[in-house]
Amino acid sequence: MEEPLLEATDNRQENKGVVAVETSSSRWEVVLGEIKKVSYIAMPMVVTTVSQNLIRVISMMMIGHLGELSLSGAAIATSLTNVTGFSLLLGMASALETLCGQAYGAEQYQMIGTYTCGAIISLLLVCIPVSILWIYTEELLIMIGQDPLISHEAGTYSIWLIPALFPYAILQLFIRFLLTQSLIYPMLLSSVAALVFHIPLSWLLIFKFKFGSAGGALGISLSYLLNVILLGIYVKYASSCEKTRISFSKDVFPSIREFFRFGIPSAVMICLDWWSYELVILLSGLLANPQLETSVLSICLVVTSLHYFIPYSFGAGASTRVSNELGAGNPEAARLAAWVATFLAVIEVVIASTILFSCKSILGYAFGEEKEVVDYVKEMTPLLSVSIMVECLAALFCGVARGVGWQHIGAYVNLGAYYLCGIPMACVLAFVLNWRGKGLWIGLTTGSLLQSCMLMMITFFTDWKKQAREARQRIFEGRSQMSKGFIIS
Repeated sequence: MEEPLLEATDNRQENKGVVAVETSSSRWEVVLGEIKKVSYIAMPMVVTTVSQNLIRVISMMMIGHLGELSLSGAAIATSLTNVTGFSLLLGMASALETLCGQAYGAEQYQMIGTYTCGAIISLLLVCIPVSILWIYTEELLIMIGQDPLISHEAGTYSIWLIPALFPYAILQLFIRFLLTQSLIYPMLLSSVAALVFHIPLSWLLIFKFKFGSAGGALGISLSYLLNVILLGIYVKYASSCEKTRISFSKDVFPSIREFFRFGIPSAVMICLDWWSYELVILLSGLLANPQLETSVLSICLVVTSLHYFIPYSFGAGASTRVSNELGAGNPEAARLAAWVATFLAVIEVVIASTILFSCKSILGYAFGEEKEVVDYVKEMTPLLSVSIMVECLAALFCGVARGVGWQHIGAYVNLGAYYLCGIPMACVLAFVLNWRGKGLWIGLTTGSLLQSCMLMMITFFTDWKKQAREARQRIFEGRSQMSKGFIIS
């Protein structure tokens, strides 16, 4: 009985979407309407994601004023914890953009809460082995040849960062739960509140109570916890979440298997991208004058990461709109959403690159007063301006991939772009041609350019009608499996 119903609903929804587009008074009005929908999601998400990222950036900036050794230790620790923990959790949480987004478009509201509950259980379990690994950060860094003094500072920072893992995991899932329903403003308000709380808290812990870099890590943990508490209260009691309320039931266990089916390739896709940058930071520790190279490339990574979350927000808007429309059976609307988000992201990155280049002489002072570091950052800024333009398209099309459910394709693209091209080129330029940090960054930028081109071509040649059929088939098959509960083997 399910298949005929699915097919009939498919055709009806698809036809409705096509008619809605084709019978509009003009194509321009349709485009303007989609711009408003994407912007409604993307603009508040910019504030949300930047605020959350600033929590770690501000701690890094304050630690930088303790000295070059403290900054280097925190930078290496941040790279390692990103590689082994935060990127993994962020990647797996992104599976909800596909599952919850398409379920919301198909009006299967109960599945959204079920998927989210299963995801929370899954990620909290993942946090346990990651925490154990972070305890041995100092020994691991010394084993791979890092400076012992920097390794000790990094080990201390990593241990104090362990309490941040668990609230971070839940926070990322709450964000996807609300994002796929276009409930953006609760995330915005809670993230800004956590950031406002974090600034004086970090200052007190680092400088007033003299906890040093450990105080910066503890401040991050407490700020993430506050953000989770605020969002948890909203998710639990808000009337807007009544239909999709997160609750535990026997259906959660089948949903865990579905979550891992998308979560693992989603984590691979995001981790391969994220790890490439963190790997370069670790490689910079093997260059001559490792404290200088590590500090400067870490600053470059902080700047690009801070901007990355702006096009990432447009990607989140694209992901939400694409997944909702595919779940509703509207392929043309999904295609339009993808290209409208691309247009908006390109406008933003041109403005951002121009501003960054104009500030090249003063950028380094935000992270300390070491003249050598400031001058090196000035040399790197023109290259940074180019790299963020390339990364913009990559972030946007990764969002489209998450909305459609192409995480496995994205993983293959990132593997080829970075690890068969970008990283080898970076090593040759830095260690063979002796271009040092510049060579490492040029290699990364090349990998990002290749990634953007491949994802753009995949999006351009997509059969959107086929993707809409597959999305609805997945949703109704998943509903059927959940209704059987423990009978599913």
